[in-house]
Amino acid sequence: MTTNDFARTDVVAELPGDDPTSAGTAVAVRRRNETLYFALRNAKVVGALVVVGGMLLVGLVGPDLVAYAPTERIPGATMLPPSGEHWFGTTMQGQDVLSQFVVGLRSTFLVGVLGGGIAGVVGMAIGFVAGYRGGLLDELLNMLTNIVLVIPGFVVLIIINAYLGVRSLPMQALFIGLSSWPWVARAVRSQTLSLRSRDFIDLARMSGLGTGAIIRREIAPNMYSYLFMTFVLLFGGAVLTAAALDFIGLGPTGPGAMSLGLMMNQAVQWSALNLQMWWWFVVPGAGITIIVGALYIMNVGLDEVFNPKLREM
Repeated sequence: MTTNDFARTDVVAELPGDDPTSAGTAVAVRRRNETLYFALRNAKVVGALVVVGGMLLVGLVGPDLVAYAPTERIPGATMLPPSGEHWFGTTMQGQDVLSQFVVGLRSTFLVGVLGGGIAGVVGMAIGFVAGYRGGLLDELLNMLTNIVLVIPGFVVLIIINAYLGVRSLPMQALFIGLSSWPWVARAVRSQTLSLRSRDFIDLARMSGLGTGAIIRREIAPNMYSYLFMTFVLLFGGAVLTAAALDFIGLGPTGPGAMSLGLMMNQAVQWSALNLQMWWWFVVPGAGITIIVGALYIMNVGLDEVFNPKLREM
């Protein structure tokens, strides 16, 4: 069963009957408690959370604990392999790879959260409004989504970064977010279309609630599982896209700028592979792989948690 198939099952199951307001609240509370119970029993979810949480913790506190700045050149410490003094070795210029790695982790998580968050907010807003309002507004928003969807996003990102010369991390996250939302909008729209004709939505309209309140209070809570899984995918996609841009030399620039993709870019520029300095490119590459891989495993585990048919009893 695909994620979309599961989402359709999730949003239409156990919806309120005779008393939509009270029954809906009871169903939501019961569903959250049940989800937490199965999530804590799912090895994929727990293991991925431990890995991602551990990497996040290193990225948050590591830069304040390392002995060297990421761009600091240590006298007499060029091209050193991993050792007790330099756990991840040093670069061609004598910079500590561990210091660069922990600072790069912070940048990686920041661009993932910002890029994924922007894409999620834009895509969900357009999907909710288009699916609930319908009519001409739905057609216009759907046309906009289809236009952005067929534009090669990565190529646009390369052109924007190359010609505008804007290389800050927030701007990179903004560009990634504004090019990643269309598939979210289409998926959320389809789920909203299946919910807007339900009895509890009709009751909300009769009670005088506006469009925003109905979407926020009635529709979105019935899609929380799908929305959470969507953000996980957006997070991982933003991390990969940012790493690719950094690797080809279109990442953030300036004093102290550092990311995992930029580390790999510098390793390639200084021929680390030819010089057998494997630690220079293996460390950041492994960091990106671990983060994205853990997010993928988490998404698979969440699918098992949210979908009763896939739960491991």
